[in-house]
Amino acid sequence: MRLDLDADILRNGGYKKGELDLSVTQSLIGTIVALVVAILIALAGSQGGVELGGIPLFVFCAAFAIGVQWIVFVPSLMARTEHYYDLTGSLTYISVTLFALVAAGQFDPRSILVATLCVLWAARLGSFLFFRVKKDGFDRRFAKMFDVPMWFFMTWTIQGLWVVVTLAAGLAVLTSEAVPLDGWAIAGAMIWLLGFGIEVIADRQKSTFRTENKGEFITTGLWSWSRHPNYFGEIVLWLGIAIIAVPVLSGWQWATMISPIFVIVLLTQISGVKMLERSGKKRWGDNEQYQQYVQRTSVLVPMPPAS
Repeated sequence: MRLDLDADILRNGGYKKGELDLSVTQSLIGTIVALVVAILIALAGSQGGVELGGIPLFVFCAAFAIGVQWIVFVPSLMARTEHYYDLTGSLTYISVTLFALVAAGQFDPRSILVATLCVLWAARLGSFLFFRVKKDGFDRRFAKMFDVPMWFFMTWTIQGLWVVVTLAAGLAVLTSEAVPLDGWAIAGAMIWLLGFGIEVIADRQKSTFRTENKGEFITTGLWSWSRHPNYFGEIVLWLGIAIIAVPVLSGWQWATMISPIFVIVLLTQISGVKMLERSGKKRWGDNEQYQQYVQRTSVLVPMPPAS
């Protein structure tokens, strides 16, 4: 799940003590809310879709996505490791996508297009995050969670929700009647390519910079036009998937268009941008160069720096 923070910030502590601590009760409530949302999206996206043994394929996919997280949670808690968290999320994307494609048995051009784009994104991001955590040795996000198993369990459940909601529009395509390729598919694919390209380039630029400039903040490449271009790219690519899905949707299936909205809220208000901005201010807030960078650079949408 892309709740990634800069490794240097994580290593030196990006949070105030107790700032993100959750109690067992709060974690339980969070888990229940995540499950309810996933169920509602699955039921809405299932309308008019393919069924397996009388059960909507979309529902099967949602149950599988969350079930996998729960299974991997057990050995992860026992070993007190988070190394396979991001990798599990990405493999779940790939597994759910391919399962939906094969189980529906349609293999129409639009379904193949959506499946290819989703698998390509998940494989790239999953491997990137996995090797980054392996290289850094740990992920401080999870340090306190091991002592509150319900909190750790909630985090895995939310990752399942992340898969279900983010992939919702794509799953609607994969589990519904085939619709021939059209202008929506072409436009969506082009938007996806734009977003994917931005995310890949931004991640690569930051990885290279961090290798050569430990503990510094990046202001070059795409990062000179946006403080978080990787998140912008991810938002754009999921918007592309939603656009490809438009001609397929009907009735309650339109609820799956929450996918790009969910990604925007997740990456700007819950994790990602919000967390990094707070952590960056804490670490470099007194640095005049950092203050100037923040003032002249767009927070998300890439645009020329203000003069």
